[in-house]
Amino acid sequence: MDFEDMLPETLLAQAGGAIDQQSGGVVPPIQPATTFARDENYNPLNQNNIYARPHNDVARQAEAVLAQLEGGAAALLFPSGMAAIAALFRTVPTGGRVIVQSGIYWNTTKWIRDFCERRQIVIDEVDASDAAALAAVCATGPADVVWVETPSNPWLKVTDVAAAKKAAESCGALLAVDSTAASPILTNPLKLGADIVMHSTTKVINGHSDVLGGVLVTKEVTPVWEEIEVDRASAGAVMGPFEAWLLLRGMRTMALRVERMVDNAMKIAHFLEDHPKVDSVLFPGLESHPQHELAKAQMPGGAGFLMSFLVKGGKETALQVAGKMKLFHRATSLGGVESLVEHRHTIEPHTSIPETLLRISVGAENAGDLIADLGQALGQ
Repeated sequence: MDFEDMLPETLLAQAGGAIDQQSGGVVPPIQPATTFARDENYNPLNQNNIYARPHNDVARQAEAVLAQLEGGAAALLFPSGMAAIAALFRTVPTGGRVIVQSGIYWNTTKWIRDFCERRQIVIDEVDASDAAALAAVCATGPADVVWVETPSNPWLKVTDVAAAKKAAESCGALLAVDSTAASPILTNPLKLGADIVMHSTTKVINGHSDVLGGVLVTKEVTPVWEEIEVDRASAGAVMGPFEAWLLLRGMRTMALRVERMVDNAMKIAHFLEDHPKVDSVLFPGLESHPQHELAKAQMPGGAGFLMSFLVKGGKETALQVAGKMKLFHRATSLGGVESLVEHRHTIEPHTSIPETLLRISVGAENAGDLIADLGQALGQ
């Protein structure tokens, strides 16, 4: 079978490609060298490897898998998701304009605001899940980048990527999508019209809470993409070989992990929605979610593994519920095999997040055990 024809499950299980010919190993080797030798005529022994900052065999292997998963022309790994975001926004010229979805991951918003202030870049923030509102903002003038996050964190809003692409085209902007909370298994923004997709590979792509990383995948190799590639190599925003190898190893089980986590999340969402001590559940897999039909169409493999719910009572009640949990670890992040709970108001009180909101990342444990843990924490 041709490597390019593999379905996602097979591509991931075989991640890294062919047998290592030197050792016969069935997994890729790690080459930790920072520099690579030349022959007596000063020609590189391997034309692909000169110095470790831009040249990393195992990183290229992981990038090839991620590009194929997303249906893109190329991918670039970074040492964190924020480094990937920064690399894209550094292509916006001083005095340019960006349009950014509101109510997304707070550190993304904070960094973009600070960057735009330093570079005299106009920033317009809009609820991009409202397609008409996004179109109206785009129609006010030219822009360089439209940035959306779907599903959004922690509000779990779903943005119509195809509609966002039309809005971005109307102002001459690139459409970039943060698809971290979906994963390449559940949706492929490039196939829906996006120009660039970003993932924090720290999350579900690695899936084991032990590798920091980010990736950009592009639909086409454009001058903007080439600028990002040169900037990454020059500025050194690269992932090390050991981290790239761990990432590739984690990716081998991504399809299995996501399938289990999505199934668990759906069961937990129904449990929480019916619980008398829960005010509301924010999860696009539920029919009560305002963008449920869009989520079904845009995420045919399932609505994901991230959700938020509001506990009846006040801040202290929500903190008590989180404090009673035994299986859900009280920690930030998402997408790992272990389930996590976070009281978002404690983390970011300045964002007007409700004091009763708990965000959970559903892991790969037994769904019954997770439901029992939530039940005892909430009070049966």
